[in-house]
Amino acid sequence: MESELLLRTEGVRKSFEGTPVLSGISLELRAGEILGLVGENGAGKSTFVKCLLGLHRPDSGSITFLGRDLLRTGPAGIAAIPQEFNLVKDLTVAENIFLGREPGRFGFLNRSLMRSESRRLLQKLDVEIDPERKIDSLSVAEKQMVEIAKALSVDCRLLIMDEPTTVLNQKESAILFRIMRELKAGGTSILFISHRLEEIRTICDRVAVLRDGVLVSCDPAESLDAMEIARRMVGRELKQMFPPTVPPSGPPLLTVENLSSGKEVKHVSFELQAGITGLAGLAGAGRTELAETICALRKRSSGSVKLAGETLHLRKPADALAHGIVYLSEDRQGSGILTEFPLDRNVTLSSLRRYCHAGIINREAERACAESYVKKFRIKTASLETELKYLSGGNQQKVALAKCLDNCPRVFLFDEPTRGVDIGARSDLYEFIRELAASGVACLLISSDLEEIIGMCDRVLVMRAGELAGTLEKEHVTEEEIMYLATGVN
Repeated sequence: MESELLLRTEGVRKSFEGTPVLSGISLELRAGEILGLVGENGAGKSTFVKCLLGLHRPDSGSITFLGRDLLRTGPAGIAAIPQEFNLVKDLTVAENIFLGREPGRFGFLNRSLMRSESRRLLQKLDVEIDPERKIDSLSVAEKQMVEIAKALSVDCRLLIMDEPTTVLNQKESAILFRIMRELKAGGTSILFISHRLEEIRTICDRVAVLRDGVLVSCDPAESLDAMEIARRMVGRELKQMFPPTVPPSGPPLLTVENLSSGKEVKHVSFELQAGITGLAGLAGAGRTELAETICALRKRSSGSVKLAGETLHLRKPADALAHGIVYLSEDRQGSGILTEFPLDRNVTLSSLRRYCHAGIINREAERACAESYVKKFRIKTASLETELKYLSGGNQQKVALAKCLDNCPRVFLFDEPTRGVDIGARSDLYEFIRELAASGVACLLISSDLEEIIGMCDRVLVMRAGELAGTLEKEHVTEEEIMYLATGVN
């Protein structure tokens, strides 16, 4: 027997400033079903989700949930794990999980219950996070786990997951998939959005493909392979995902010696040459903290950083930028871009001095620069004046990349550069990194995606518990050897 019809959308349309974003989306989701939703950046996935959550009202069409008109009654019974973190950094983990639903009586919070329930939810995810820790002290992967725990704390019939695995390692993703299957068995439906197409095929019952705001297809996952899904997403044949690697060569550009920062980075030493070097490790291994210490975003407790043999005295991030060391943060909205600013102002955020003369900003030059990056990275935007909050996550990532590139880097530290980026744009991004490395820039590619690390790098540094566990080169760059160094377990 077919399960209960949970959600139905009919002819949903939505436009912004006259530009169509959704063009008549009609879709059904049944109880206990996991539906994958895929599409390129700007295809309309986030807008569709926001319509389901009541954050956008469709221009036309209908949405029925549990037999009621969702546009009238609101999204009760629907929970979401957003692509960008929706956490209050100055509150604790427990306070965030129960924000707006705090248990208590007579005006007093039951903090003991909040802590115990938060601890139970986090243990279910197999993560050790103190419920009393402030959100601001967590890594990006830990914040993602808190978002997942927050969603699981709500009794819902439909759970929307928007790119939940982009900052999770394989073990954490496997735990999440186990929980998804348990929810499915209990009758909860899941709308799962991901750019990792093998994940989509593994965990989903059906796959819906959006392209330019149009529902292209919705078919059983078992009838599709990853390349067919990708072809439907982009509407064309895709070139090879990974370009030829650019092995490190020449004299060292960046030399890190005995670098330490608190308990997160411990006596790390390595060299970067022109070319691409990978940096792998499990969540919490210290990869991001190492990059932040190099760029003076994090205070170092010992060690030195040299550029072309010259010892640098970096006290603030602007000092690193002045020497051509740039960092693309894994948390783009937290420290990469300003979502309330227009696109052109974001591109020149850290390079504004290049567009100023006698204290006056040359807006024409600034716009010309932004326009060149829009064309180079194929950024989908209504105009250069569009605020970044109206762009998709992948297009925001492209703007963050353009902002870094406009500083004329000699050393480029990429931290999870393909987070939230679709398969077509990802291929373009890999080609850009290859061209940048071939031009003589030392590129450090930090990624939790082992396929990405193996496909892009001939040399990989592996961290474990804040220390450099080892370096792999050429034929030794394999998943098995990386995981051995990352875990210390065969």
